[in-house]
Amino acid sequence: MPRTADHPVDDLFLKRWSPRAFDGSEMPDADLKTVLEAARWAPSAFNVQPWRFVYARRGEPAFDTLFGLLDDFNQGWAGSASALVFLFSDTLVDGVREDGPVPSAFHAFDAGGAWAQAALQATSLGYHSHAMAGLRRDEIHQALGVPERLKAEIAFAIGRQGDKAQLADDLRSQETPSGRKPLSDIAFSGRFPARLSEAA
Repeated sequence: MPRTADHPVDDLFLKRWSPRAFDGSEMPDADLKTVLEAARWAPSAFNVQPWRFVYARRGEPAFDTLFGLLDDFNQGWAGSASALVFLFSDTLVDGVREDGPVPSAFHAFDAGGAWAQAALQATSLGYHSHAMAGLRRDEIHQALGVPERLKAEIAFAIGRQGDKAQLADDLRSQETPSGRKPLSDIAFSGRFPARLSEAA
């Protein structure tokens, strides 16, 4: 069923969803760079821009490396993606103190904003994207030459939607845009409702 919003929003927000079936087609480098360019313009605390990306397109040698760093579950479907991107966030901020970098309190939050902009830009170009938390985290830094101060947040697959018949039986039923909780369940005027405060 088509998604519907409780209040008017741009169609882009409703068209964006996270399929797992991709058609394996080639993604031009220019399209991938446009997706990453959109992420580059995300807001961040003090404009430190803590996000970093490691990416590869299908057919490139690095694609197999990135694919191998997904967990078994995600390897079960992500191989048909047109591109894989790993998103890192810098846990430290330079230039605040003379004696060295200081911990960042907002790196993960800011990196999440960059991911959201990438996902929306992919949708605008006619692609879909799917974020994955299931990674071989103990292998990523060495395999990709990533400094330890960078935290591996997620990986995401990008591609054009494919036939869900290629998916395992237990995933086919999930291959549809999901709904959302009503706005009234998550946004409150003035203060948090007492009924929910007591439940927590």
